[in-house]
Amino acid sequence: MVESEFSEKNEKERQTLWIVLGLNLAIAAGFFATGAIGDSSALIANGLDNTSDSLVYGISLLALSRSSKWKRGAANVSGGLLLIFAVGILIDAWRRYVGGSEPLGTLMIAMSLIAAVVNLACIWLLGRLKEPDVNIRAANTFSLNDFASNGGILIAGGLVWWLGSNWPDLVVGVAVAGIAAWGGIGILRDAHDEHHKAVHNHQPE
Repeated sequence: MVESEFSEKNEKERQTLWIVLGLNLAIAAGFFATGAIGDSSALIANGLDNTSDSLVYGISLLALSRSSKWKRGAANVSGGLLLIFAVGILIDAWRRYVGGSEPLGTLMIAMSLIAAVVNLACIWLLGRLKEPDVNIRAANTFSLNDFASNGGILIAGGLVWWLGSNWPDLVVGVAVAGIAAWGGIGILRDAHDEHHKAVHNHQPE
């Protein structure tokens, strides 16, 4: 009975992660396309963010049927990827600051609203899962970070459109990097805490 419930829980988590993975790949493609057309650091940054998230969801899918030790390792990879991604965004924002850019505010607003709807759907899907493990919690952190980033793009798009300047776009690009770094650190801490719990309770790896 217990084994059947565990198998059913695993299958539900697997289906949810596949859906969330597909949604993130689609929205990442949208961010990259609109970021290139609209010359926007914030949109490109979110495209990289969603691509990174997609890789992490893939890792989480592999981790579902593995041991607790493997799951913690996958979460550590997830957190590390977010930190690497944050550095990449900062480099891109600096390049645009030095070289100049002309972001399209209206395109930023439109894309942020579409992405917000998609990320809300991801948050709702992941929130339905009971007793989420460290990787599911990591996936939820990503979706919450993405939703916060969408709000930043919306505000930046409005300011770019109103002021005719690129600095709001660059500020949001840097802010997205900060959100990503904070999320990555949180995931690494979560994985570290799980390790200590396992050692303290003498749980099998």
